[in-house]
Formats: sequence, C-alpha cells, structure tokens
Amino acid sequence: MLDLSAEKEIDELLTMVIKKDASDLHLSEGRPATLRIDGQLQPIADKPILKPSDVKALVYVLLSPEEESRLEKEKEIDFSYTFEKSARFRVNVYYQKGYISAALRLIPSKIRTIEELNLPAILHKFCLMNQGFFIIVGPSGHGKTTALAAMINEINEKRNDHVITIEDPIEYIFHQSKSIIDQRELYHDTLSFDKALRSALRQDPDVIMVGEMRDTETIRAALTAAETGHLVLATLHTNDAAQTIDRIVDSFPPHQQNQIRYQLASTLIGILSRRLIPRIGGDRINAVELLVANGAIRNLIRENKIYQIPSTIETSFEDGMISLNKSLADLVAREEISMDSALTFSSNPNELRLMI
Repeated sequence: MLDLSAEKEIDELLTMVIKKDASDLHLSEGRPATLRIDGQLQPIADKPILKPSDVKALVYVLLSPEEESRLEKEKEIDFSYTFEKSARFRVNVYYQKGYISAALRLIPSKIRTIEELNLPAILHKFCLMNQGFFIIVGPSGHGKTTALAAMINEINEKRNDHVITIEDPIEYIFHQSKSIIDQRELYHDTLSFDKALRSALRQDPDVIMVGEMRDTETIRAALTAAETGHLVLATLHTNDAAQTIDRIVDSFPPHQQNQIRYQLASTLIGILSRRLIPRIGGDRINAVELLVANGAIRNLIRENKIYQIPSTIETSFEDGMISLNKSLADLVAREEISMDSALTFSSNPNELRLMI
C-alpha cells in the first residue's frame, strides 16, 4: 500500500516531474512510478512497487466522473490535467492485462519560439502563408505538438486571423494576441476530428490546426479545408516526408488514390520531420528533415514517384529543404551528438557515414 493518500502521492509525483525536468511519468503495476528524463526511463528509487489498486487509486484522482465512465466503457482515454494552476499534463489511461496503467506527458507552460526550438528559419515563411497544407511528423515523444504550437503562436503574434484548433486533448493554451483562437477539444467541444473540421469551414477560419490526423475522414476533411483557401497545420505519426505522403494516399481506397495525389500535390506546402537526439553532456537536441513542396515535389506526388522524394530533398538545399542525414551530420560536426546516436536515428546510416 502507498504510505500517503492517493491525492498527496500524485501531487508529489507531479511535482517531481516538474522539478526533475522529466518529460513523462509512467504508472504501471509491478514497478515503481517511473520518470522519463532526457529520453531515458528512470524508476523513482525511493518509491514502492505499485500494486494494481495503487495505480487505480492514483489515476482516479485525476479523472472526472464523466472520464471514469468513458474509461470503463472504452478501456482507454486521453485527457488533459491542470496541476496547481501552473502546469498541464496530457494523460493517457489504459488497461493492460486487466489492470489500469497511465502515461502522463508534461506540457511546458511556456510556448517556445521557432528559434528556441532550433527549428529551420524557413518555418517563419510557412506561418505567413494564407493557404496550404503543412504537416509535422515524427515518432511519438519527439516534439511534434511543441513545434506545431510554436507555429500557431507565431501566427497569433503576427496575424489578425481566426485560428481554430481541434485537439485530443487540448495541450498548450494559447492566449489571444492579434488572432482570435478557438480551441476545441474532442469529447468536450466536438465528437470527432472530421466533424469538427467540416464544421470549421462554416466558422470563418483563416487557420485550422488539427492535433492529429488519425483516420481517412479526418485527412479528407483537412485536404478539403486546405483546398478551399485555408492554412491547415496538422501532425501525423510517420517517420519522414516520403512515408507521410504514402500514408496519406494509402489510407484511401485504390479508386480514390489518384484524386488524392492530385489534391495533395496542389495543397501541400511542406512537411517537417522532427527527432530529439540525446545531446553530449545531457538533454536532447533537435534534428530535422524538411520538405518544401516545390514544382519538382508536386510532380513526383502526381506521378506517384514518391521513392524519388528523398533524393530530391538531398539536392534541393537552395529551396530550403533539409535531409535528416544532413541535419545529423551537422550536429556530429558541431560535437553536439555522438556518431553512435546519429547512426541510430538515421534512416540511411551508410550514406551518413560517407557524408561525415
């Protein structure tokens, strides 16, 4: 059993996440509460091994009655949790082997800028565009939402626009500056991403942010929004630009794929793939791949020659494109990351060795 009450224990754990600058807290039976620091899982040494009843007690402190009901019905739930009015967590609660587990991701209270995140300066130009489809991709936990928030906040600071975000759950809270920002949360403000996207077109938006494109209907609605004169920013769980385009096209039935290729070719403005690499001396640093949708890229999409996109990115530095290997090689040259780390994160290690 836990020594403290569940309320005091969860408060202590969340405080520890903040003080140790951890990105995540994991609660799972059979092991102590565990933090992720600089990408590595670290069990909290002085905490007991959690029993199923302990995990349930801790998790239920975080849940509203409505969320308890949804969890019991759906067996997993996403939501946000505000801690002491100063910190927010994105929480996923789920069942495994019949027991409750939870993963809590700390959402920084300050929205960092494009420069502070060491993202390519060309992203400023994307923030000025009036229409098009910009996608941020990468593995889970590598800063997709953080990069998206930086772009939305720049729009907020520089443009007199109406911005609608559709999220599950709401993570970063935007304080309205020049723009009107309406943040809609799944289940609280809307029942589905695609329904919210279709409704958004009747809400006089200039910019639409889709927290995550999870299904075909959401992708279809996002493409339509971009096609009809809006700037659409979204995330997708893919590894690189070429895989992203394949994933979007392949999510549709074969008889619709040609049409989707043409839609994507006409609306896509860029794809940013982000990785957070362990830094020499601690912390993590940003490595990126950036596709800019120029004429050559649009033609490759229309002609279904997606396999040629990586080589086009390699040779299109003057258009602002960046290959992941080039980004990794620069970090190795600056002694920010080790060669081993670079090779681990590279999709083409042999090419990276030659480049370095």
